Amino acid sequence: MKLEILIVWIKSRNKIIHKNVCNNNLLMNLHMRKKIILGILLIGLIFFGIYLYNLGERPDREYPSFPLHPEKKAATVHDSIPLQDVVLAGNNWDGVITIFDPNTFKIIKKVSAMPDREERFEEIYSGLKRSLASGFIREYIGEGNDQLVDDMFTSNDGRYIYASRPSFADVVAIDVNSGEIFWRTSVEGLRADHSAISPDGKIFLVSASTARKVHAIDVSTGEIIGSFESGDQPHENIYSEDGKKIYHASIGKVFFASPNLDFLKGDRWFQIVDANTYEVIRRVDMKQKLEEAGFDWIDRAIRPMAITKDEKFAYLQISLFHGFFEYDIENDKITRKLDLPIPKTNKSLSLGGHLLNSGHHGISLSGDDKTICVAGTMDGYIAIVDRETFKYSIIKLSDDPKEAKPYWATSSKDGTKAYVSISGLDKVSVVDYVTAKVVAEVPVGNHPQRVRNGQLRLKY
Repeated sequence: MKLEILIVWIKSRNKIIHKNVCNNNLLMNLHMRKKIILGILLIGLIFFGIYLYNLGERPDREYPSFPLHPEKKAATVHDSIPLQDVVLAGNNWDGVITIFDPNTFKIIKKVSAMPDREERFEEIYSGLKRSLASGFIREYIGEGNDQLVDDMFTSNDGRYIYASRPSFADVVAIDVNSGEIFWRTSVEGLRADHSAISPDGKIFLVSASTARKVHAIDVSTGEIIGSFESGDQPHENIYSEDGKKIYHASIGKVFFASPNLDFLKGDRWFQIVDANTYEVIRRVDMKQKLEEAGFDWIDRAIRPMAITKDEKFAYLQISLFHGFFEYDIENDKITRKLDLPIPKTNKSLSLGGHLLNSGHHGISLSGDDKTICVAGTMDGYIAIVDRETFKYSIIKLSDDPKEAKPYWATSSKDGTKAYVSISGLDKVSVVDYVTAKVVAEVPVGNHPQRVRNGQLRLKY
């Protein structure tokens, strides 16, 4: 009798277990289906955003004529106010340009790069396409933030700051004393990026990220007077010392990290361009050069780069690489590479965990071309490297490598120091090339990126 009761109990128990298992499996299947559906929707939204982002590549896309503010009067600062050496730090997420003294490292002034903020956002949100594209830029490029000032340079007369504004897809000339916009020039496409100014100060170059073009703007009028074709997502621009050539690189669509999706990134080229005619003199697929040198790297996009004064060598930061490559410009070949250390906490860092495909983003050469400064973006340090031997010193910036996020490196006017923007900690570190030590830290604004030398006439 007890045995029969036991058998009945076991059978009933098995039925309950089976029922629970079935219910759990059903729930798991439902959860899995929800995840799959959400995943498909997310992928769809990403590709839709990319589609909108790429609308700027259409040659027939309209953009405003120039100048946009002819009613503005030129700055009236008297020439009796002397030109003053300054350093500019562009704080991308709050749209403020911090100006500090290169000798005392004290902050002199802060200038808004977006006095027309309300007008520009009203313009963006007035149309569905522009609004959605702006949202895509904010979430996937700006890490959830609008990109309000990227690059900037000062005018020859010290009266203006020229600044590229990514989210607004334009360049502005800002009166440094009144804060007013003298002229505003919209770039073709949906986003403005890295810039350069000609050695004579007359031409402001700006990458139009989504238009595969680099525009040359006459700083006296704000008019686009020339352009040259680039690869997908034009990025870095550097003038040669004599102003005759432009060194340029495109980075491709950085929304994709996996090598399996490399075909979606588009063309990534290193280019040498005639600065007078804007004709491409040389176009290089760096992937080929890396393979020829025995470095079968997973990407070929050049991030920041540094060019020696004699233009014989370039030092290239390549997407997803922690270090840099040496490129012999004269002989068109990769000659050396330097693998810089990866912190233990970053050893398992996935490709998707890299910030917009950046391993290291920011590199500069000392005034004598003997020392290289590297912003170790994903690794949270600054590296000072002997150019001849490739021996290096590491300057640790924080215990958590991801906290500091050094983003850019620029040499001081005298070439003895490097200014490194520490975007995660909202400061600029001043590093001595010889001692490989931080000699000063300047608190700036929210997410500093580009740092530039300049001269201004400032009223006090």
